[in-house]
Amino acid sequence: MTDVESAKKHGEEALKTRIQAIQKPFSYEETAYHLPISYALTGVAVHDRAAVEEVLKKTADNPIVASECLLAEQTAVKGKEPAPYTGFISDTVIRKLGYSLVDGSILGLALIVGTPQGEGSAAAICRELQEKYMLTFLAGNVVPSLSGAGVKLGLDYRLIPLGSSPFYGIHFTDIVARVAMMFGGVTPGDMHRLLAYAAERAKAIVIVFPGLTDEEIALVDGMRVLGFPILSLGDYEGGTWVPATPDDVVRQGMDLKGIKVHVTAIPIPMSCSPAFEGKSIRKEEMYVEFGGGRSPAFELLRMREPSEIEDGKITVIGPEIDAMKEGSANPLGIIIEVAGKAMKKDYEPVLERRIHNFVNYGEGSWHVAQRDLIWVRISKEAVAKGVKIEHIGKLLASKFRMDFPQLLDAVAVTLITDPTKVAEAKKEAERVYDERDARIKGMRDSDVNTYYSCTLCQTFAPNHVCVITPERLALCGAISWLDGKIAYEMSPSGANQPIEKGPVINELTGEFEGVNRFVKKASHGEIERCSLYSVMEYPMTCCGCFEAIALMLPEVNGIMVVNREYKGMTPSGMTFSTLAGTIGGGAQTPGFAGISKNYVLSDRFLQGEGGIERLVWMPAALKEELKERLVKKLADRGLSGFLDKVADETTAETIEALMEFLERAGHPALTMKPLV
Repeated sequence: MTDVESAKKHGEEALKTRIQAIQKPFSYEETAYHLPISYALTGVAVHDRAAVEEVLKKTADNPIVASECLLAEQTAVKGKEPAPYTGFISDTVIRKLGYSLVDGSILGLALIVGTPQGEGSAAAICRELQEKYMLTFLAGNVVPSLSGAGVKLGLDYRLIPLGSSPFYGIHFTDIVARVAMMFGGVTPGDMHRLLAYAAERAKAIVIVFPGLTDEEIALVDGMRVLGFPILSLGDYEGGTWVPATPDDVVRQGMDLKGIKVHVTAIPIPMSCSPAFEGKSIRKEEMYVEFGGGRSPAFELLRMREPSEIEDGKITVIGPEIDAMKEGSANPLGIIIEVAGKAMKKDYEPVLERRIHNFVNYGEGSWHVAQRDLIWVRISKEAVAKGVKIEHIGKLLASKFRMDFPQLLDAVAVTLITDPTKVAEAKKEAERVYDERDARIKGMRDSDVNTYYSCTLCQTFAPNHVCVITPERLALCGAISWLDGKIAYEMSPSGANQPIEKGPVINELTGEFEGVNRFVKKASHGEIERCSLYSVMEYPMTCCGCFEAIALMLPEVNGIMVVNREYKGMTPSGMTFSTLAGTIGGGAQTPGFAGISKNYVLSDRFLQGEGGIERLVWMPAALKEELKERLVKKLADRGLSGFLDKVADETTAETIEALMEFLERAGHPALTMKPLV
């Protein structure tokens, strides 16, 4: 047996000795948070030996801080470990996870370190963590153990291999530190607030197999200060580690952190969990596909009278998978009929979009796009296990009933693979799409008296409030005004609440008395005023999972937009990660605003600053993504050719180059009213 207290003491001494050997400067790429744990605890940006000594003095030689510094230098000297190991995870990836961390598809975080006693136990634990909506990180011999058992690893499967030794578990802790600073408004150097935030809001557990060295024990034990329970599956005794067995360790850990989840197995021959939602099925892995430009495919959800459908009925019209040629593209129609006393016709498109999520919950099924642009694949592995088209129907019917029990009393699914019948049904689906679009097309903020809030992100950013209007999506890009309206009707006490906008204070910037009242109350008194259409004057707060940032560039009298996927330097002299690090956590920062990418297409975009004519720079990839729709919008506003006057990284990387480009292009921002 290993005595934890004794090993911890020896480990801390060994870490101190190793610190004395640090010589080379070091840093991590793609982060605005330096060495995140040291930075969060002390406010010191650590990149060299002198800074290491400073933060260790401020943290009383904390083993987590010591381990972080040692691993950072080791990575600088030896380089990152090869695949499958991720090493340090970038800010961009964490921000992409932001919405999943608050919408219920990730309920908590887990770290597994050490050497499992046999392949089966670690695989079973990881499978249970996936099924119970946990995002799991791995460090040490547990990684090859899982690979040997055939377990698929990677962010797509929510099983993330950080490194080849338990020491890499430090990256689990630095993720929690960055979440606190990105989303939670924790100021670097506010140690007490960080520790409180981690203990109260980071639903994190640590599972330890045998085989840890004294230094690794010191590191893991140090995580207790952040409120992480340490669950021991090894030969450890003493200290405050919690003894557990492989059969109950997940339940025990989730209970200790108050994580509640009810999982009902779906009777089909593949596992189903949000853990599989991000996976891809490559061409060489697929058995059969539908849509994606190679064959006609569509999906449609319709409301029916209860007497018209039989709950749970799955109908397949046309060939089943076993009659399809491997590697072939086949037609597919997915028709879901629902009934319920609380169901309304307006809910159809919102529920229909959940088809995408639910199909992706299958370990061997994959889905992209929506309506008549869908692309579906089923893997060879799934087909070998017996998965058929019928089982996709069972998955959809089961998930709709599980996730909307108060709304739906009956769900029936019809899957069509017969080419003629798919073509016939697709015509009806297109008619329905057109009918829906006509109902909401052209809806403007001035047409309604009620906006909707979204406070989902208050799980991590306690004072952030999104205000969603018909012309402004939530800044994560995931929730529209109609989504907010329907979500409130479906769950009146939920995160989407009605906001009576009230009398106008400033029509140009979009400031309303009712919005101000709501935001002040929902932000716990932190935010007094909120302008919906301005970057400069009382902009909306940010949580951290915004798709893009709009920010003022006073040197050129314009505003730049940069999306989180862009990794390069911007004319502001900062990367997206650095910019994002200055505005998250529920902060209101004049001159900066988190936005959704599609907000650029709105007539309300930059209205307070004079409209889209203030836009001077955006990454080329984002420009291309929006180009078709944006060119049409600009033409409708009499601004044909304007997009050519907007610079990107291929035409201007610095503020000086941007000024030259804008002058050559004759950009209107140069002659507009000064921003400051």
